[in-house]
Amino acid sequence: MPVAEARRPSEACPDTTDIAQVLTELKRIRADMVANESGAPQHLAAVHANYRESARNLLHYLALRRRDLRPLQRSLAAMGLSSLGRAESNALASVDAVMRVLGHLAQGGCEAVYQGGGASEFSRGERLLAEHADALLGPVTSGRQVRIMVTLPSEAADDYLLVHNLLRQGMDCMRINCAHDDAAAWARMIEHLRQAERSLGRSCRVFMDLAGPKLRTGPLEPGPAVVRIRPGRDVYGRITAPARVWLTAEESPQSPPSPASACLPVPSAWLARLRIGDSVKLTDARDARRTLKIVDVTDQGCWAEAGRTAYVVPGTRLRQAHGEGDADARVCRIGALPPGENAITLQKGDLLVLTRDLKPGRAATYDSTGKMLTPAVIGCTIPEVFDQVRAGEPIWFDDGKIGGVIERVEPSRVRVRITQEYLKAVNLRADKGINLPESDLRIAALTDKDIADLSFVALHADIVGLSFANCAQDVAALQQRLASLGGRQPAIVLKIETRRGFENLPDMLLGAMHAPHCGVMIARGDLAVECGFERLAEVQEEILWLCEAAHVPVIWATQVLETLAKEGRPSRAEITDAAMGLRAECVMLNKGPYVLSAVRALDDILRRMHAHQAKKRSMLRELRLAHRLPGKSDAAVPTAEPAH
Repeated sequence: MPVAEARRPSEACPDTTDIAQVLTELKRIRADMVANESGAPQHLAAVHANYRESARNLLHYLALRRRDLRPLQRSLAAMGLSSLGRAESNALASVDAVMRVLGHLAQGGCEAVYQGGGASEFSRGERLLAEHADALLGPVTSGRQVRIMVTLPSEAADDYLLVHNLLRQGMDCMRINCAHDDAAAWARMIEHLRQAERSLGRSCRVFMDLAGPKLRTGPLEPGPAVVRIRPGRDVYGRITAPARVWLTAEESPQSPPSPASACLPVPSAWLARLRIGDSVKLTDARDARRTLKIVDVTDQGCWAEAGRTAYVVPGTRLRQAHGEGDADARVCRIGALPPGENAITLQKGDLLVLTRDLKPGRAATYDSTGKMLTPAVIGCTIPEVFDQVRAGEPIWFDDGKIGGVIERVEPSRVRVRITQEYLKAVNLRADKGINLPESDLRIAALTDKDIADLSFVALHADIVGLSFANCAQDVAALQQRLASLGGRQPAIVLKIETRRGFENLPDMLLGAMHAPHCGVMIARGDLAVECGFERLAEVQEEILWLCEAAHVPVIWATQVLETLAKEGRPSRAEITDAAMGLRAECVMLNKGPYVLSAVRALDDILRRMHAHQAKKRSMLRELRLAHRLPGKSDAAVPTAEPAH
């Protein structure tokens, strides 16, 4: 408005009564924050010097967030003041700054300017978080403030080039999942990394993830030993490539030198008769007549091609169409084939029985009218949970794909009624996760396997991930185990993947702060099932807030660019999800055939977003679109620098 029309200073200032009320409320809040620190001397005394100031800030922030601040925020915003929406890293300083301005206004001044400790008071928390992140995860890459962690596949133990290329593309931290492979394979992976570091002049942290007490389904009875030989087809069903079949001696089977549609063991004497160009006739398990064409003969085996789909089983008769010798010599039978993977098919209303033992489970059986005779049965890997679950509690299988409710708990089994409704039945297989989000499970985070693995981890890892961390006692147990091993002490990262772990996060953070370095991983897979998919966004926000208040670095994990890593093409939603990873100090990628492409894409996304976002604060870089006013031509738009 024109200067002449501006309101007088007394009209522009907030009402002094409102100021006094807000100031009184802030004084009460500040007193609670200070009291929360004073009331926890035992926690602060045990915290490492690196985290002393951070622990105090966490206690201040917890007190600040014990009340609904929204009415106060609206009042502060109406006065044009900070609404405390970004107080995580410096909670008490943020409250003090607002109080000083309000105090000035209450005395009649209307052009108040913050007279406190200056910008350094507010940047202190950010600096501490940055220092802790550097110490835990290594220095940031130029142009990108968020590190990239990559989970190595098993083949990395024998593929140096894969590790080299991951490091070259931007990997800052290498994750080894101790649930897979063994110490010999882990050692080769780490040696490949050290070799790549020397070659590229880059450093990379080693993160070793303990398997933890993952509750899973037990084995199932083996399925039928049937091998499907299927040529490639287009969308019209036309054959685009024949099926490649590897024939190997059953007495000393050899792996195919390249990918095969099927591997069939046959007698070595019969195999030695084959020549390039021979035809091999068979009648498959459906009584369909099929032909294999021999296209290559090697010392290890023979390659054949099939132009039509065939189903073969052990004992399927193969006949060389032409060749020397009598007819009997030209005939053989396929040897032993591996059993197929079995599954239990479930739909809403079905009964599933969980057993304490790990005897192979099986699907339900039905009579001729379709009425169930015997319900489906499957074991679970941690039978102790049978003593801790109750009827009426929900249960989920396979990362939340199958949901049910516990109907009855018996000494040797638990009866589950499937409640999840799908358009079609779903399959439950062996070794799939089980989640009991509302059960009060008391299972130690460290298993016997974890304790055995720690001797290797303590020697070789920079960081150890504590899977299924649920309480401060779990953190203390790992710290004690590491201390008993002596020597170097890897930093601990708490993996938050259960509802109980989320609810106990403040205590666990203070416990982790006993060491000079620590971190948190948001393991969003199990966490989503435990807390509910619809609540995951809220839960991960709260974890980010608490960790920023504690100046503890966060690793954003699970299904980041998952489709890209596994299939070579990302979904639109996961690109946005990857960009949200800028709220953390590190983003983790899982393994997949296209993981190198995923690293490149994530590096590009994080570099572009770096200029726009810092934690939950939007950065106001010059916006090119702001120059596109009505009537202006494209030529009038200034050329902006690249986003990254």
